[in-house]
Amino acid sequence: MEERGRAAEAATELRVRAVTDLTQIGAAAWDACATSPETLGAGDETHNPFVSHAFLSALEESGCVSRRTGWLPLHVAVERGEQLIGVAPCYLKTHSQGEYVFDHGWADAYERAGGSYYPKLQVSVPFTPVTGPRLLIAPGEDPDAAVAGIVAGLRALRAETEASSIHVTFMREREWAQAGALGFLQRTDQQFHWENDGYASFEDFLGALASRKRKAIRRERRDALADGITIETLTGPDLTEAHWDAFYAFYTDTGARKWGRPYLNRRFFSLLSERMARRVLLVMASRAGRPIAGAFNLIGDAALYGRNWGCIEDHPFLHFEVCYYQAIDFAIRRGLRRVEAGAQGEHKLARGYRPVLMHSAHDIADPDLRRAVADYLKRERAHVQDAASVLDTLTPFRRDTPHTERDA
Repeated sequence: MEERGRAAEAATELRVRAVTDLTQIGAAAWDACATSPETLGAGDETHNPFVSHAFLSALEESGCVSRRTGWLPLHVAVERGEQLIGVAPCYLKTHSQGEYVFDHGWADAYERAGGSYYPKLQVSVPFTPVTGPRLLIAPGEDPDAAVAGIVAGLRALRAETEASSIHVTFMREREWAQAGALGFLQRTDQQFHWENDGYASFEDFLGALASRKRKAIRRERRDALADGITIETLTGPDLTEAHWDAFYAFYTDTGARKWGRPYLNRRFFSLLSERMARRVLLVMASRAGRPIAGAFNLIGDAALYGRNWGCIEDHPFLHFEVCYYQAIDFAIRRGLRRVEAGAQGEHKLARGYRPVLMHSAHDIADPDLRRAVADYLKRERAHVQDAASVLDTLTPFRRDTPHTERDA
């Protein structure tokens, strides 16, 4: 308690401002906060591409996030004099689209009771259900004091904008604990990640599976390419505008059928390719020389992050090959520790992906809504934990295969 009190006292010496354009914070200063030991703590990753200045500024410059799209940038910057202490990627939201942590029921209940749920503050990476740091601390700063300063800034911004709530989504577990200690409500969910237990090759990975599952995956990979389909993996200087043109056609066709309007525009992919091409992995499938499907991934220091998929032709198992098996193969060759294949999808279990807990934190101004949500989250956390425990018994791995435990 004394340490927490000192952190809060130190936070009162800090100045907080809201930044409406990421260019107002230099890339070097932002990235120093995003990659500092104070932000990352003990872990296996020193660079998360999604919280980099390059990625977030590409979303802004392309217009994917803006007042018009309902994602108004209001990044929180905490300073001591001229010294940047910490930052948080934050947006004023007028809807709950593109978040992947669903609060539509909370919004509906509150508005039926006469409240105004929107606007709200969202601390996240837009359109990206990927765990990563959210409360970014400058090198050498006290983590507790900096986090307390960021949270104080968020709460002041919530009051100034008359937002109903603050939502920090897909955060690291350490941040989740810090937010809980500062009064945020805690929420859990689950995804499915593939973990690299030191496999030498894709065949080595298959050897860890039960015989029936191993044969099923081999058959799926063979059938996916049965119509003369070829696969190409592209990264760095191999990426061209023609590749992005083809992928964007896949992405918009599939996205329009799934959720009505794709979140990312064509300009975003060009900017990303200009700024961080070596962090991009594009898996492209072609038939008779014509691109027909693709998957967009980002490469971290320890993980491959599967993001978007699309196709203009339907072929059995092609989605599994392009999104899951090619990702596993690439991760093994690069020595990456895991593949994070995005939100939802219990079908990933049969492909060697395991359930992993996700974390978010929520600060709600109205005490009545807060009590109702707190009660709901208590029951939801228990359900998520039970479901993950059951699902972990359904993986395709041989029962005699040891599994390296890791912090989710």
